[in-house]
Amino acid sequence: MSHIAKTSRPRAARTTLYEEITSRIIADLEIGRLPWVQPWDAGRAAIGLPYNALSDRRYSGINILTLWHAVLTRGFRGHGFLTFRQALSLGATVRRGERGISIVYTRRAASEAAEPGGGDGGRGRDGARKGGFAFLKQFTVFSVDQCDGLPDKYHVETPPIPEGLILPQASALIAATGADVRIGGASAYYSPRHDFVAVPRPDDFYEPVDWHRTAFHELGHWTGHKSRLDRDQTGSFGSKPYGHEELIAEMAGAFVCAALGIMPSVRHADYIGSWLEIIREDHRAILRAASAASKAADYLLAFRPGAAAPAAAASVPSVASAAAALPVSSARDDDRAPAERIAA
Repeated sequence: MSHIAKTSRPRAARTTLYEEITSRIIADLEIGRLPWVQPWDAGRAAIGLPYNALSDRRYSGINILTLWHAVLTRGFRGHGFLTFRQALSLGATVRRGERGISIVYTRRAASEAAEPGGGDGGRGRDGARKGGFAFLKQFTVFSVDQCDGLPDKYHVETPPIPEGLILPQASALIAATGADVRIGGASAYYSPRHDFVAVPRPDDFYEPVDWHRTAFHELGHWTGHKSRLDRDQTGSFGSKPYGHEELIAEMAGAFVCAALGIMPSVRHADYIGSWLEIIREDHRAILRAASAASKAADYLLAFRPGAAAPAAAASVPSVASAAAALPVSSARDDDRAPAERIAA
């Protein structure tokens, strides 16, 4: 990336802004938190029964409930599904990184005791098959939303995002990063393996302004890729490394929103509070997280016109030293269960 002129905004002013936000987060954590609530509606498809998009046959039994659950929780726009091979037969592919849904069907094995060439074909007087046994076989299907290259008739048309829901300063910054940001679906997450960000549509949020907090949270994770700031993103859900990365991403999202003049209605401390046990065990954890978060925010903000080009290994004199003087609460007895993060 070519270097461009440095920003006219002094870095010291941005550092002060980060310190103020960090101080407010610590204060919120000291007095407790509200449970974090997913700020968007995951249900987007019209009412209908799931069906195989190639054969047009409806799924039945437990598969209806399984696929309804997938439509609701993963934000698919319709009820059409395909196997991997069926998608290939239509000249399409399942998008890289997508997860399938396991469903089952019943097969019946004929009884070995049935008379060969029996006149009733192994059936009783009422025509019902006698003997043999049934067994379940499992296979995987994908929503047509998870496939690329399908003929248009298999897709539910996506309406354009209403103008103005994504604020222009946020849209410009996201575009300038060059990040692979996929808007749509029911989940918000960053995939380190495939290096893309997924965020629901802004019109799926109860308060569209909260889309920006979510988008920049996930872009905070994006900065930690090994080709950028190279943070540890190997932790499994609920582990300390995972929680530390969540602290960084949420604070980075708060910093970027503040720098862009965006004030979401969802409190950032609500989600950070779900990892409070990390801070209880190590009172300097939030200070290290704030330092890493300021580097992540600076990395993103450096893509703005007039800003210095970001450097993956840049030394950022942000909140790292000043945060050491901030008050940190001592361990509290009212432990709360961590809120679930939506992940890939």
